[in-house]
Amino acid sequence: MKIFTDPEQFALLLPAWGSLLAVDVSKRRLGLAGTDPGRRLVTPLTTLCRGRWEADMERLKLVVRRREVVGFVVGWPLNMDGGEGVQAERARAFATGLKEAFGLPVLLQDERLTTFAVEEAIREGRLPKPKRRSAPLDHYAAAVILEDALRAMADCPDPQMDRRRPA
Repeated sequence: MKIFTDPEQFALLLPAWGSLLAVDVSKRRLGLAGTDPGRRLVTPLTTLCRGRWEADMERLKLVVRRREVVGFVVGWPLNMDGGEGVQAERARAFATGLKEAFGLPVLLQDERLTTFAVEEAIREGRLPKPKRRSAPLDHYAAAVILEDALRAMADCPDPQMDRRRPA
C-alpha cells in the first residue's frame, strides 16, 4: 500500500464498502473520527493520549477491527504557504507507520484551519462546548479532516466513485 496526497488516487484503491478512520496527530494526542461503512456520515470518536508507538498501534488495532476500517486519513498540517514544516513531516512519518502496521491505504489530508473550524462550530453551537476549557478537541479536528477528505473524493471526476452512490 501507499501514502497518497491525491484524494482521487486514494479513492481508487478503496473497496466499495468499509469505513475510513481519520487521525489528527499531535505529540501528545491522537484525535480519531470515523465514517460509517457507506462513507456518508462522519462521527468524532475519541481523543487518545499518546504512549509508546506499540501501545498506540494496539489501541488503533481495536478501533480498526471494530469499525471495519479500509483506509486511513491523516491530518497533514501544511504551512499556510503550502510547504511542509516539522509538523507535516511528523504526520507523514506517522502515516508511514500506519501503512506499515496495517497495510491499508493512507491519505494525507491538508488540515490547515481545522482547529479554527472546530472553534467556530463550538461558538456557533454546532458542536457542544467542552465541559473544561482545556478539554481536548482533537477528535473534532479529525472529523473536520475526514469531512474535507470525503468532500474532495466526492468531487473527483472518476466514474468509479459512483459505485458508492445508490442508484
